[in-house]
Amino acid sequence: MRHFIPRLALAWAVTSLLTSVPAQARDASPVRAQAHPAPVSQAAGVRWTDVPTQSLSAGGVDFAYRELGRQHGGTPVIFLNHLAAVLDNWDPRVVDGLAARHHVIVFDNRGVGASTGAPARSIEQMADDAITFIAAMGFAQVDLFGFSMGGMIAQEIALKEPRLVRRMILAGTGPAGGEGISAVAGVANVDLVRGLVTGQDPKQYLFFTRTPAGIDAGKAFLARLKERSEGRDKDIAVRAYVAQLQALGAWGRKQPVDLSVIRQPVLVVNGDDDRMVPTPNSRDLARRLPNSSLVIYPDAGHGGVFQYHADFVPRALQFLAR
Repeated sequence: MRHFIPRLALAWAVTSLLTSVPAQARDASPVRAQAHPAPVSQAAGVRWTDVPTQSLSAGGVDFAYRELGRQHGGTPVIFLNHLAAVLDNWDPRVVDGLAARHHVIVFDNRGVGASTGAPARSIEQMADDAITFIAAMGFAQVDLFGFSMGGMIAQEIALKEPRLVRRMILAGTGPAGGEGISAVAGVANVDLVRGLVTGQDPKQYLFFTRTPAGIDAGKAFLARLKERSEGRDKDIAVRAYVAQLQALGAWGRKQPVDLSVIRQPVLVVNGDDDRMVPTPNSRDLARRLPNSSLVIYPDAGHGGVFQYHADFVPRALQFLAR
């Protein structure tokens, strides 16, 4: 990467990236964007845009995290972050939507954002760190919502500690050794440069299609990410971003594993035109996971769950409530 992107340009681009039943798979296509669902009760005045950031020390790391919906009790939902993500990269509509009925926790990986320590250089280590964090929170069992790299971490957690996991939502992700995953670094860095050259946030290219609907959805998503004005998380450091690219490269070159041992219910979700983790990986996951269902959104890319948040949130709530 550093051979073709000057360090200063990369640092600018990374900052821009951050700120702003037996396995029967089914496509959701055709899907039409639905009207926003009626609001569900949430603690007054507490939203993703204003909930305070907390810190928890475990395994030699001070993990930065935020939680919502604790009053609901039940099985907590742990959000697992995507490449280069910090707390402020989660769509408020998705977090608030799930927190309206569930206890939701989002945390920064080791060495990322406000969490301390040296950044992990493998998906397996990220899974170990997540297990350490979950144990320190005192949770005996959790639901996992992993987006992109977070979905890979979720798979590793389920393989390492199957009793810890009740249900999983895997969005915009794929299995070890999956199609095109080892090339994520190339795709991401090309679009980082495109963002630098055009003055746009790289996520507009990375997460959304270049159709009129995709471009509009990207602009709306980026605007939502700016809704939190106080107490924002620290941006990811370049060295942490590079470490995550190395982890993704290794995951993409890893030999496929037996996913049939993951017996938990899994909801697999993606857009039909994911360039970062190509959409066939989602179909592959749904085929190989024995208790999965698949939703593919039309005219959507890597960020399909954000583009179709008004449809995704009710689906996720229904899945988690079973």
